[in-house]
Amino acid sequence: MTTSELTPPAARAAKVRPRRVTGAGKQLHAGPVTYVVLTVFALVSLAPLVWTAIAASRTDRRLAETPPPLWFGGNLFKNLRSAWEQAGLGTAMLNSVIVAGTITVSTVLFATLAGFAFAKLRFRFSNLLLLLTIGTMMIPPQLAVVPLYLWMSDLGWSNQLQTVILPSLVTAFGTFFMRQYLVQALPAELIEAARVDGASSLRVVWHVVFPAARPAMAVLGLLTFVFAWNDFLWPIIALNQQNPTVQVALNSLGTGYVPDQAVIMAGALLGTLPLLFAFLLFGKQIVGGIMQGAIKG
Repeated sequence: MTTSELTPPAARAAKVRPRRVTGAGKQLHAGPVTYVVLTVFALVSLAPLVWTAIAASRTDRRLAETPPPLWFGGNLFKNLRSAWEQAGLGTAMLNSVIVAGTITVSTVLFATLAGFAFAKLRFRFSNLLLLLTIGTMMIPPQLAVVPLYLWMSDLGWSNQLQTVILPSLVTAFGTFFMRQYLVQALPAELIEAARVDGASSLRVVWHVVFPAARPAMAVLGLLTFVFAWNDFLWPIIALNQQNPTVQVALNSLGTGYVPDQAVIMAGALLGTLPLLFAFLLFGKQIVGGIMQGAIKG
């Protein structure tokens, strides 16, 4: 009988040298092809914004020439001032901030509460209600324009900001988005521990649900703000030029026998700048929230 046969299995297993795992813990480095592809995508994404700025800095006659201008001109501030005065963008900007800000806050708040209820609470007909909520996303919004307009007219809210705000206080997409996030990001043990400590439902939501949902709330907030700021179909029906949002006010720049394309581009640039500032201010938190959600998922 050999020595290996007399050795106990545990001792033989202890003598086995562990296998080395190559590449574990090493940082991945991008190659030159990756940089080229990312650069191309960045240039393609920025091209419309850059062209808008170039066109806004030129004259309408120069934009009609061939080839079109490929660099900035000297009329940018003149065209910006003309667009601001012609469209009345001062009132429009304030209205858009009120509308988009109110819709964003309410959507994030209500969608988080509803998403938490669908994700972690048990109540009768929860699955049916969730299916009905998701099903509303399949209905084209154009179908609701006529009955919604008649409803707002009966309330006496024509040409008022609440006409635009009320139908968008919460969205089915936001509810489903927060529900899907909280299913993975919020352990049931945390809620049970808070209940054991005597926390009320309000304290559970404030101290447990909101901190866990903060990354997704940031992403949903930016998406909602961008959508509300750029919304055109319902505001152009519900509001007039005396009390417009930015998109409704910019619509007046395209009227006339010969619209000034340079001024229109300047107005479009003014309407885009608040979105760029919002992303620059909150982009880091939003990207961090997306990455945190990906790691938790």
